[in-house]
Amino acid sequence: MQAASVDIRKVNKFYGPFHALKDIDLAIQPGKVTCLIGPSGSGKSTLLRCINFLEEYDSGEIRIDGEMIGYDAPGRRMPGRKLRGMRRAIGMVFQQFNLWPHMTARENVAEGLIRVRGMSRAEAGERAAEALEKVGLGDKMANHPSRLSGGQQQRVAIARAIAMEPRVMLFDEPTSALDPELVGEVLNVMKALATEGMTMVVVTHEMGFAAHVADQVAFMEKGELVGVDSPARILHEPEDARIQAFLRTYHERNSF
Repeated sequence: MQAASVDIRKVNKFYGPFHALKDIDLAIQPGKVTCLIGPSGSGKSTLLRCINFLEEYDSGEIRIDGEMIGYDAPGRRMPGRKLRGMRRAIGMVFQQFNLWPHMTARENVAEGLIRVRGMSRAEAGERAAEALEKVGLGDKMANHPSRLSGGQQQRVAIARAIAMEPRVMLFDEPTSALDPELVGEVLNVMKALATEGMTMVVVTHEMGFAAHVADQVAFMEKGELVGVDSPARILHEPEDARIQAFLRTYHERNSF
């Protein structure tokens, strides 16, 4: 399936009086990887959730391949059926794996295909097997989540998303709940998706991944998009003092 663009223009989000997103402007090209970095509470996950309208933004526009998601016009929410149709083009992987404990890995991946895409159980099972092979879990299809490591469970979650053949993949700190020795196996799957030309937006604290895989890095703080540039410029030659301070703190915490 062809990768999609994401265009975010003047997006604002409020929680009561709290201004969570402030006039966010960000263009994401088809087939490119954008990493969102910044301190906790800066609005990164909120922005990610607004892209697929899990969070309603209050003003501005978010467009997937030119089509605004969530609203037919400013302030007028689109019908649920149309929104569901647009969401089918967007895959999302969360911090927590959210797998059904009573289902095998294969059944976890197939279930969405049956419920959302209306596939037969046999067809969904075949698609699920292909997706699990793609994330390196071909030998774990019959395992229940309790018999999988955290990294394997997260790879099942990624397989579940890619089985739906999305045009955009959103990752919300997909390695934050993992033990350090399991992080690499998940990042390797994400790197493989990037090389295939998947449009990806990744909220992450993994600076090595951002440095080597991202086409652009966006730094957020206190709901503002402070800077967007190449990984080299953001991570190694930042001009803004807020980015410098964040990276200095990050390196101090990870120097042991």
